Amino acid sequence: MTLTYDLYWSFRSPYSYMIMHRLRLLERDYDVRCNVRPVYPLAVRTPEFFDTRDPLWFSYFMADIHREAQFLGLPFRWPRPDPVYMDMATRTYPKEQPHIHRLTQMGALAAEQGKGLEFLDEVSKTIWSGTVDNWHEGDHIAQATARAGLDPATFAATVDGESSRLNAVIEASQVAQRAAGHYGVPMIAFNNEPFFGQDRFDQFKWRLEQQGLARR
Repeated sequence: MTLTYDLYWSFRSPYSYMIMHRLRLLERDYDVRCNVRPVYPLAVRTPEFFDTRDPLWFSYFMADIHREAQFLGLPFRWPRPDPVYMDMATRTYPKEQPHIHRLTQMGALAAEQGKGLEFLDEVSKTIWSGTVDNWHEGDHIAQATARAGLDPATFAATVDGESSRLNAVIEASQVAQRAAGHYGVPMIAFNNEPFFGQDRFDQFKWRLEQQGLARR
């Protein structure tokens, strides 16, 4: 029997990038299927979240993401540009964002077309690996789309034509995420149990094994 789980995931989350290679290998090697549900990052959903953080939260976060990438053997650099625009003069996140809404809508559409994991992996590598400057320009995202097995021109046109519908899909996923037990990303929900954080992958796989995870 194929086991299934929900993945709540954000293009602005370095930890979301860091879990992707393990999820793709999991699905390649085992009879398990991911229901990809991209969501908007906290900076877009609830930007006030960051107003109440102790300064140590940010300094630890920045140290940890680089250390974790090194530990996992992943290339990593903070994106240029950041997928979420911040007004540095006011240190606020404007509602009008140039990148994150379209990226997330693209992720939702890729999931509908059966290429969710592939798309999230290829695009997050483009944004977070440090191999590309100005990832939002030229054909970087189009190339990632093609590597995910989708036709870039047709795919982009569909996103443009269905952005309102895709936004509703994303908002529904955000509601489902909280109902599943957490608000952060990456978050896996399996059998009514949430696993928050890329560092819970091993526990998630352990739980799958308890439920009969089988090799392909």
